[in-house]
Amino acid sequence: MARPDDLTGLVAELSSAARSGLTVMEVCGTHTMAIARFGLRQLLPEGTRLVSGPGCPVCVTAMADLDRVLAVADLPGVTLVTFGDLVRVPASRGSLAAARAAGADIRVVYSPADAVRIAVAEPARQVVFAGIGFETTAPTTAAALLEARAAGLTNFSLLSLHKTMPLPLRALLDLGETSLGGFLLPGHVSVITGTACYEFLAADYGIGGVVAGFEARDVLEALLMLARQERPAVEIQYTRAVRPEGNPVARRLLEQVFEPSDADWRGLGVIPGSGLALREEFADVDAARRFPVDPGPALEPAGCRCGEVLRGVTDPADCALFGARCTPEDPVGACMVSSEGACAAAWRFRGIDDG
Repeated sequence: MARPDDLTGLVAELSSAARSGLTVMEVCGTHTMAIARFGLRQLLPEGTRLVSGPGCPVCVTAMADLDRVLAVADLPGVTLVTFGDLVRVPASRGSLAAARAAGADIRVVYSPADAVRIAVAEPARQVVFAGIGFETTAPTTAAALLEARAAGLTNFSLLSLHKTMPLPLRALLDLGETSLGGFLLPGHVSVITGTACYEFLAADYGIGGVVAGFEARDVLEALLMLARQERPAVEIQYTRAVRPEGNPVARRLLEQVFEPSDADWRGLGVIPGSGLALREEFADVDAARRFPVDPGPALEPAGCRCGEVLRGVTDPADCALFGARCTPEDPVGACMVSSEGACAAAWRFRGIDDG
């Protein structure tokens, strides 16, 4: 990790190069947490602003999808398996954590492969993996599903909440709510996708983007690259992990198992083609088909501005609930729950993350 004095020269270069009023959106939730943890907003030139975007998978999961997961978890004979952040996110009428406390069989795993192992060990249970995340995690879900099929498991299925990253950026720009001068593009996602999928930013909207790593120097270097662009372009700062072509093997795995589908995003609504649904040949392991449920109408929490935070329209501290009714210990909205949420980052690193 770079010491503050190691960054002095870089900060001076950024101050010299950045134009006044530059607003940059960091898309990745890991960037949001890193920016807050390193206190990078305090190092930015006056008038330069960083805002968070729709890069936290748990945060952008729509309330209707959360309600569907909760309804499946309440079915008799079902073991619902997912990642930890999803368990505490409030749905319309409770949470997975509350359902587990009431007796539902809900388990937290670190990998989709763990869900397959549970299905093998407990053949009398219907094991449903609620898959969540962008292109970073979706290939591991695809691999687990293929593993389950190869093993001949009949008690394993997938409820896909997976989404893909480039399209929400287009949706954000089409809304035009926030004047953006550039994007810090997601490092982990771009390892899989490469950079061609972002070229529309420069070509269609005249906005540049830089794929950044997650250390303080990475973020500052990426911001400097953006500031120095003579014309909008998509560049890679995170060259130690990201290649323009991405990871063809992982992309082929995604294409083998999934196909694009419409997906509902918190704060952005339904974005055509931005989700990942199972292909027809995997219909037998599609939990949405195997366990059709009607969770009722989705109910958004009163006063929560998580959707606006995800669009870069408002900062977490501007929400009246922030730090009052909504804290990580007792969250009202998803942005305060996830380890990648902008509200959780702002709360955890308050006093450090003041720009």
